[in-house]
Amino acid sequence: MNPFEKIFNYRLLSRLDDSGTFMVTSHERQWLKTMLRHPSAADAFSPGTLEKLRSILEREPSIETAVYVTEKARSADKQLYHPMLRPLRRCLQRSLGVHLTYSTKGGQIVSRQTGMPFKLEYSMIKKEWYLLWYHLRHRALMSTRLQKIVSVSDIAISPDEAERIRGQIARMLDSRKTDALIEVVPAYNRELSRILYAFSCFEKDVEYDPAAGLYRIRVCFLGDESEYLLSKLRFLGKRVRVVQGVYLQKRMHESATKALARYGIVPDAEGREEAAAASEAPEG
Repeated sequence: MNPFEKIFNYRLLSRLDDSGTFMVTSHERQWLKTMLRHPSAADAFSPGTLEKLRSILEREPSIETAVYVTEKARSADKQLYHPMLRPLRRCLQRSLGVHLTYSTKGGQIVSRQTGMPFKLEYSMIKKEWYLLWYHLRHRALMSTRLQKIVSVSDIAISPDEAERIRGQIARMLDSRKTDALIEVVPAYNRELSRILYAFSCFEKDVEYDPAAGLYRIRVCFLGDESEYLLSKLRFLGKRVRVVQGVYLQKRMHESATKALARYGIVPDAEGREEAAAASEAPEG
């Protein structure tokens, strides 16, 4: 192996990146051509872009997965890419306002509500896209599932007004934020990278106490994100414990109590004695 190969490749890629050139391998081209045959490709790309990509990749062989992979029966999956993503992302990039028509939980259609989009979020629990937007008339922060949006059209907003609205949204989000202090059990310090990865989607600060050998993670999250944070805490199990955050502590205690109850174990001393007496009692 040429000892200068990696240096040469790095310099080459840096030059190409500076010039706006992107290199792809033959395998990546084959994969892209195969993926462009998926029905969601029509929603992910504009018609002109899709046609251009297909013409560029026309001579490339596609990956025939049917030859190697057999898919068995499974439950229906929700489509990851949503048709509303592209127009809403364009509004976000250009700081445009929107007229939204969407349906409520009761099935009522709410027409042409004026607002400004702030963020697109994907819920890992519900497997759905959400639009976080500011309702100009009600002066409220709204969260709407893309599945519920019937139509969207953009409207122009002055740069000063857009900046003012973004500042107001930021203040509203700050008022909804809360935090929790999570302690890593010292026996699992070696798994710190895995634990931090579990909290990668949250704002966090990490502190280390060398005297006690403890890592403490302060996680900042919005109120409606608590269930997702709880799912991460349950996944990590005995590696961590919540030392600050009454609501999270209460919910984790409930989860642990229910899990023990499934095996006939009652946490308190009185319950343990009752369980032991019941197990020693004769049948019949």
